[in-house]
Amino acid sequence: MRIKSGFERVCCLLALGLACFALPACSSRQEVQTDVQEAAQDKAQAAELVAEADKLYAERAELARTREGIVLLGRALAADSGSYNAAWRLARFSYFLGAHTKNETERALAFGKGIEAGRRAVKLEDGKPEGHFWLGANLGGQAQQSALSGMGSIDEIRREMEKVIQLDEGFQGGSAYMALGQVDLEAPRMLGGDAKRAVEGLEKNLRFGENNVLYRLRLAQAYLAVNRKEDARRELNLILSMTPNPDFIPEYNDAVAEARKLLDQAK
Repeated sequence: MRIKSGFERVCCLLALGLACFALPACSSRQEVQTDVQEAAQDKAQAAELVAEADKLYAERAELARTREGIVLLGRALAADSGSYNAAWRLARFSYFLGAHTKNETERALAFGKGIEAGRRAVKLEDGKPEGHFWLGANLGGQAQQSALSGMGSIDEIRREMEKVIQLDEGFQGGSAYMALGQVDLEAPRMLGGDAKRAVEGLEKNLRFGENNVLYRLRLAQAYLAVNRKEDARRELNLILSMTPNPDFIPEYNDAVAEARKLLDQAK
C-alpha cells in the first residue's frame, strides 16, 4: 500500500472539509425551495377556496350558503394569511349574515368577524377600496346593535367611507356616499347627525347611485326625515319600477320590501 505524502494528506483533508461545508448549504437551499413550493401551494389552495366562496355568494339569500362561504374563506385565510381577496370577501359575507340573520348572537358574532376581516384587508391593501368599505359597513352594522358601540364608531365609519371615495368615488354604485348619508340620518345630532346634510350629500352624488336601489332608498328616507314627502314618494315609486341588477337581487328585494312600508309614511 502506498503511503500518502504530506501534501496529498492535506489535499484530502481540504476536500473533505469542503464537502462537509457544502452539505448544509445544499440542505439549506432545498429547505428554501420546499418552503417556496409550499407557499405557492397554500396560495393556490386559498385562491380555489375564494372561487368556491364566490359561487356561494351568488346564493347568499339562503343564509346557509352565506355561512358556508364564511367557513370557506376562513379556511382560505388559514392557508394564506396574506390573501387580500379572502379577507375582504370574508368581511362582505359576514356583513350580509349580520344584516339578515334573526339570531342576535349570530348577528353580533358576524359583525365582529366582519370587522376583524375588514381590518386585516385594510392592513394588507390600504390602497384598495373593498377592505375599507366592508370594514365601515360592519362597523355600521355593529353600531346599529348598540348605542354605546355606535357612539364610538361614527368617526371611524366616516373615515373608512371617505377613504373609499378617495380611492374609487363610484365604488359599487356610490355605496360609500350612501353609507355616509345613512350615518347622517341615524347618528344623534350631538355626534354629527344631520338629516339635511344627508339629503344634500345624497342628492349631490346621485349620479353614482342612480341605478342603486339601496341608494335610492336612503335618499327617500332622508326626504322623509326632512318632511319632503313628495320627493320621497317619487323615489319609492321609482324603486318599485326599477329592473333589478341580477348581481344584487337580495339587495333589490330588501329595498322593495322597505319601500312598500315607507309609502304609507310618504302619504
